[in-house]
Parts: sequence; structure tokens; C-alpha cells
Amino acid sequence: MKKKIAILGSTGSIGESLLKIIEKDIENFDIILLSANKNYNKLLKQAKKFKVKNLIISDFNAFKKAKLIYKKKDIQIYNNFNNFNNIFKIRADYIMSSIVGLDGLQPTLDIIKHTKTIAIANKETIICGWNLIKKKLTKYKVNFIPVDSEHFSIWSSINSNKLNIEKIFLTASGGPFYKNKFSELNNIKLHQALKHPTWKMGKKISIDSATLANKIFELIEAKKIFNLELRKIKIITHPSSYVHAIIKFNNGLIKLIAHETSMIVPIFNSLYWNADKSIKTKSINFRKLNNLNFMYSKNTNFPLLNLIKKIPNKDSLFETVIVSANDYLVSLFLNKKIRFTTIVKVLLKISNMKHFKLFKNQKPINVSQILKAKEYTIKSIDKLNLY
Repeated sequence: MKKKIAILGSTGSIGESLLKIIEKDIENFDIILLSANKNYNKLLKQAKKFKVKNLIISDFNAFKKAKLIYKKKDIQIYNNFNNFNNIFKIRADYIMSSIVGLDGLQPTLDIIKHTKTIAIANKETIICGWNLIKKKLTKYKVNFIPVDSEHFSIWSSINSNKLNIEKIFLTASGGPFYKNKFSELNNIKLHQALKHPTWKMGKKISIDSATLANKIFELIEAKKIFNLELRKIKIITHPSSYVHAIIKFNNGLIKLIAHETSMIVPIFNSLYWNADKSIKTKSINFRKLNNLNFMYSKNTNFPLLNLIKKIPNKDSLFETVIVSANDYLVSLFLNKKIRFTTIVKVLLKISNMKHFKLFKNQKPINVSQILKAKEYTIKSIDKLNLY
């Protein structure tokens, strides 16, 4: 019997990678839903190629254009995520949630009950709403697989040994400036910050890698997903990006999880977890293994490491503040309105503001509350008159 699949955010890099994997084994899969925000042209091409009967296009103008182009009744095109009950007559076998940013939180929460397994490739959703996600996973007895390369590496390695973890090391490439002190980066240009040395990534995550914000967020993810104390998770710089995580167990064993700098590996394994399937990859790179070059990340190079000691142990809206502030500041930098160093300076400033510290004592109770915290954070940044 074919496995029923749905992909939220199918026109993004994660969604496209997953479709390439499925294409090679299409006789075993039935894709019942794809979604996009604005890229309706690509979505319609995907639907035609994979014979998908249900599409969701979030942007209303894009939705209207798609409806004008495709008037046949063999495909249902919806404008929002309120139609899951109509689409899923039975539970899907696997759903990938890869909608970018906090826009993915509510759809993820709503779709959990319609699947047996959900793979989530959206760090904002996990960081800001993990307690809400976990509640749904438990209620509907749904398997969860993290897709970030670091978290998938950890998840696939610990099995039932979660309580036996002594320390987890998350590896960071350090981006293009890992050799530079932060004080040397005042005049960094956009093209320099986007020049990631090892990964081919989008603009937003490339900037997050350069500031180390991406790794700070992954630390928060690991804390939540694996229910660990912050003291058990460390960030180390690893310029070649070959090793994605190191786990030290209390029994003395140490596991290093390595693979090429491609998201195909965690995506493939999330889809075929516990299945006897193989993927063609490059041979082991012994040159990289013989020169791993691990280093403890330094605050002088990456001042955002100071955020770690401000992260509360319990789920709170403070994480939403940090994520929202970073997203907004990066967008300002990408539009050349602020300096590269301003991203870091303002994030640290916000983390010390009294009214934002109060968010540490507020546990997220619903999506509306999280989105209000995001809106409040953005308005507060605007009041700083950065440009």
C-alpha cells in the first residue's frame, strides 16, 4: 500500500529536496497535499508532476491567480489551513512541516492529528511553541522527527538513552567570520556576510550562521526536544561542518555523527526511518576526519553567546522575543538598512530590557499570545530608530 504524504511548504528548499527523494520511489508514495505561500506557479507544476489533488496557497492574491489559471475540478485549491478535515479522510503516514518562520506554527499544530508521523524543519515553530506541539503529539500519539541536521543526528543516535546523556556538543561552522573578532566587523558588506564557507543556504539562515544566532536557536531547540538542562549543551566551532553533533554518554561512550553538508541526508532518513532503504552519498572524507579542528566558540568572536545564560529553563515567551527580534533585524540588514553588527548589538540590548525580561515568566498558552509577543517585539525595535 502506498504511504500517504503531505508537505507544508513544498516550494521551499526542504520541500523540494523531499520531492526529489520521493520522485525516485514514487510507486510507494501518494502525495495528498502540498502547500505554498506565494509561489503558485511552482506549486501547480509540482501538483501536475506528482498528481496531487489538494493544494493550499496562503497568500490571497497568489491564491486568486492560481484559481484563474487552473479551473479544472480534479484539484482542490484552498486559501487557508482550515480545510484539513476535508483533505484528510484518513491519517497520513508522514507529514513534513517546513513553512518558514512563525507562520508555520498554527498549521503545524492543526495538522498533527491528521498524521502518524510529523517531521518538523522549522526552528521558530519548535522554539516558540514546543510545549503546544508536545501536547498535541502526546494527545494524538504522533511520532515526531526533527529535521535540522544537528537535531536529527542526536535524535537518531540516542534511542532510549536520553537519560544517559552527559553532554551534547552542537557544531557550528562559524560562518565566514569565525576567525574575526566581533570588533573587526563594523564595515561588513551584505555579500560578505552571505558567503557561507560550507553550506548552500538561503540568505536569512546564512546571516544567522554568521552571527551564530542559528546555533543559539538550535541550542534552545535541543533543550526543548530532548528535555535537557542548558548546562548539558555546548556550542563548538567546526569550520568544515562535517560532524553535526557529538554526544558524550555517562557510560563513557562518545558518538560523533557526520555527513556531507546536505539536508538530503536528514530528510531522506526522516522519510525512511526504520526502513531498509539506502541513499547514494559521497565516500567518507578521511581528509576532513583527520582534520576536524574543533574549537570552543568565543564570546569575543560571537557576542550572541551571551544570550545563552539569559535563556530560562522553562518554556517562556522570552524565546519568541529573541527569535522575532532576530528575524526582524536580519530582514533590515538584508534590505541594507542597518549594519551587520547592529543585529547582534540590538539583540543583546533587548535581552537586557526590563519589560522583555518579564516574558521569562510567561509560558506560551496559545498561538495568538505568541504572535502578540512577536508584534510587540517588532514595534519596540522600530522605536529604537535604527535607521
